[in-house]
Amino acid sequence: MEWPIYLDYAATTPMDPRVAAVLGQCLSRDGCFGNPSSSTHILGRAAARAVESARDHVAALLNADPREIIWASGATEANNLALFGVMRAYARKGRHLVTSQTEHKAVLDVCRRLEREGCTVAYLAPESDGLIAPEQVAAALRPDTVLVSLMHVNNETGVVQDLAAIGAITRSRNVLLHVDAAQGAGKLPVDLKALPVDLLSLSAHKLYGPKGIGALYVRQRPSRVRLEPLLYGGGQERGLRAGTLPTHQIAAMGEACRIAHENMTPEQNRIRTLRDRLWQGLATLDNVELNGHPEHNVAGILNVSFVGIAAEALLTALPEIAVATGSACTSASHEPSHVLRAIGRDAFQARGAVRFSLGRFTTVEEIDYTVEAVGAAVNRLRDLSPLWEPQRRGLDQRAVDWAATP
Repeated sequence: MEWPIYLDYAATTPMDPRVAAVLGQCLSRDGCFGNPSSSTHILGRAAARAVESARDHVAALLNADPREIIWASGATEANNLALFGVMRAYARKGRHLVTSQTEHKAVLDVCRRLEREGCTVAYLAPESDGLIAPEQVAAALRPDTVLVSLMHVNNETGVVQDLAAIGAITRSRNVLLHVDAAQGAGKLPVDLKALPVDLLSLSAHKLYGPKGIGALYVRQRPSRVRLEPLLYGGGQERGLRAGTLPTHQIAAMGEACRIAHENMTPEQNRIRTLRDRLWQGLATLDNVELNGHPEHNVAGILNVSFVGIAAEALLTALPEIAVATGSACTSASHEPSHVLRAIGRDAFQARGAVRFSLGRFTTVEEIDYTVEAVGAAVNRLRDLSPLWEPQRRGLDQRAVDWAATP
C-alpha cells in the first residue's frame, strides 16, 4: 500500500496515465503542438482536429451537440462566464438571480460582485440534508428573474440536486438554469438532450484530467443562450472566449471524458461499495454524524462530523491519510464550512467535520486501514480532551430524555 493514502479526490484527481499520454503527445516538436487557429498549414490543422475531437468527447459525455461546448480554463472561469455573461447580456430583461447558500465560492463570489453591479440575488437555504426543494426555487422566481444557478453535486457533502424537477420549473417560467457540474460530470449520467439545463460548467481535473482546462456548455436549441464575453481578443470559440487554445490540455480533457463515459457505471458502483464500507466502519464509533443526504449523494464523497474533537486535530494525527476539512479552495480559512452551517450544523459540528472523497485508484486495503486508523485517532483524541466526557454525558442524557418523551 502506497503512502500517503489519498482520499481527497473532490479537491483534485490524479491524472489518469492514459490522459497524461495524450497530453504529452501534444507538447513535443514531433507531436501535435501547432496553434489550432493556424489553418494555413498541416500542423495547425492537426491541432484543430485534436481540439474538435476532444470537443466531441466532452459533448458525448453530456449527450450534447459539440457546437455547444466552449473551452475555458476550468469550472471557475466557466461559472464566471455563465453568470456574468448571462446577467450582462439579459440586463434589459431583468437583474434578478437565484442561487443557494451552499454553492461553491466560484459562484457565490460572482454573485457578490453582481450585487455590487446592481443585481439582486436570492440565496436559497437548503434543508438539513442539503437538498434544495424545487418548490423553493419556484417561490423565489420573480418577473425579473433571469437566471438560476445551482450546483449538481455539492463539493463538500456530495448531495445531488434534482436538476430535472428544478429545470422543469425554470423552463416553464422562461428563466435560464446554470449548473456547476464540476463534481458530477463523469460520475453521474448527465443527458442534456433530456435535462432542461441551459448552461453547465465542467473542470477536467475533477475527472482525472489536467488542471487549467474546463468547459462551459451553452445551449443552442430550441433557442440560443446569449452571453457577454469576459475576454476579448482573437475571436476564438465563436467570440465567447478569446485566447489561443491549449491543444495539449484540451486533448487531455477529451480523453478524460471519453474514459469516464465508457466506464462510468462499473467505476461508480465500485466506488459506492468502498464509500459504504468506509461509512459502515466509521459509524461504529460513538457520536459520529453524517453530513448530507443518506441517499441522494454521489458515490465518492462522505462528510462526517466526529463529535468532541476538532477536524484539524484529527488530520494532524493522521499524516499518512490525505483527507480534507472542506473545500480545497477555502482550506486556509479558519472559518467553519459555510456549507455545513447552511444545513444547520453548529460551529462545533462544522469544526469536527471531515470530508473523505474516494476515486478511481482507491483500494479496499486503503479503506480498511483508514477505518482502523481514524477510529484509533478519534478515541485517543477524545481521551485527551477535557471537554469530551461532559459532552458525551450530555449526549447520552439527551438520548435518554428523548426516549422517555411520550
